[in-house]
Amino acid sequence: MSFLFDSPLSRRHVLRGLGAAITLPMLDAMLPRSWAAPSQFQPLSKSHGSKPRMICCYVPNGVNILQWVPKDAGKDYALSPTLEALKDHRADFTVVSGMGHPASQGGHSGADTWLTGADLKSVPGADYTNSISIDQVVAEVHGKQTRFPSLQLADGSGTGSAGHSHTLSFDRAGTPMPAENSPKRLFERLFVPESSADRAATLKRYAEKKSILDSVLNEANSLHKQLGKPDQRKLDEYLSSVRETEQRVQRLEAWVDIPKPSIESKHLQLGSQPGNAHDRPMWLDVMMELSYLAFLTDTTRVIAFEWSREAGGFGGGGENHHELSHHGGDAGMLQKLAAIDRFHLERLGRFMKFLKSTEDGDGNMLDRTVILFGSGMNSGAGGEHSPKNLPTLVAGGQKLGFKHGQHVAFNVASHPPMSNLLLTLAQRMGVETDKFRDATGTLTGLT
Repeated sequence: MSFLFDSPLSRRHVLRGLGAAITLPMLDAMLPRSWAAPSQFQPLSKSHGSKPRMICCYVPNGVNILQWVPKDAGKDYALSPTLEALKDHRADFTVVSGMGHPASQGGHSGADTWLTGADLKSVPGADYTNSISIDQVVAEVHGKQTRFPSLQLADGSGTGSAGHSHTLSFDRAGTPMPAENSPKRLFERLFVPESSADRAATLKRYAEKKSILDSVLNEANSLHKQLGKPDQRKLDEYLSSVRETEQRVQRLEAWVDIPKPSIESKHLQLGSQPGNAHDRPMWLDVMMELSYLAFLTDTTRVIAFEWSREAGGFGGGGENHHELSHHGGDAGMLQKLAAIDRFHLERLGRFMKFLKSTEDGDGNMLDRTVILFGSGMNSGAGGEHSPKNLPTLVAGGQKLGFKHGQHVAFNVASHPPMSNLLLTLAQRMGVETDKFRDATGTLTGLT
């Protein structure tokens, strides 16, 4: 008989009996989780439907920018030491340097503004005011055709706190959308069929939620007439968020009787824990595997994945990512930070390989999946947390019009806003708009 342990046994574990204590030999159960065999998950041969998809992958704390940015620009650029981790995918991604969010305050609020470009202190008298994120702009178009309009993933569940968010996604009212961090819960939500009892409980829960929302809307409409113009505007913003919630409930209710895709959980390490440093590689891999499966089955077409929250995170060997980002120019810490950067890109490369290995219409899944990868801050040469020259990669989506195998470099002092890149992503995903935050147009050279 074999036993599974949620955490490693102590190497000093002993068997006790009749007053004697016998030390156990070294057992597999005593080894750190990171010594376990890597994931055996393999990509499937064909997708369930050829559709445009977008995933935004965020790493906190910036990068070792000295080893990240290539020295030259254009098609003939040489990969930087860090980007060598993606050398097998050189033709499938573009490095974008020099861009940033002019309205961002920098620091550890980078995740809050990465996809919104917002000035969080723009409203007088308010400490924090966000706006809609680009993934939700895209989800408004594609979400009507999928079970889940979008997925929010992170290593911390829920929404976190203002300035240290656990999510990259914000609705029209700037309200944070909660993230999932458990591979097991995510798999069940996406692929495990509901029993008749589950269905009844789900419908009851939706009915109760709709009843509450109806009551809130009725009372708010009555209150609206009694307020002055400034308060009416504030209330309208709140009501917009309530109506969006109501629409999400209606969409979920419509999918209750539609069977979920049938996916085997074999080889998916669903027990991996995001807060366990030893589990870090496995947890990232399984969350990306589930993202791949969500795209493959057309369960969603939009994913925002915060790999770690700001002021947190681990490297592949459990290193303290946040501590190393405050390197102060120390050469040893910079080398360790670069190792974490390469670890992240290796995980990204693995995901790209899955997409490229799967047939999708007249190409492969990577052809119609655009990936935005980066951070909302630049740790800089001295460890400062700047919102300028953000480390940014755009990968995949060639059949959506993206051109790759290049380094698109902008002057840090006179760069176009990063909102230009976000607007470009939205347009290529089929959103008919020429406006997003402080965008001055689409990004030249990427499409």
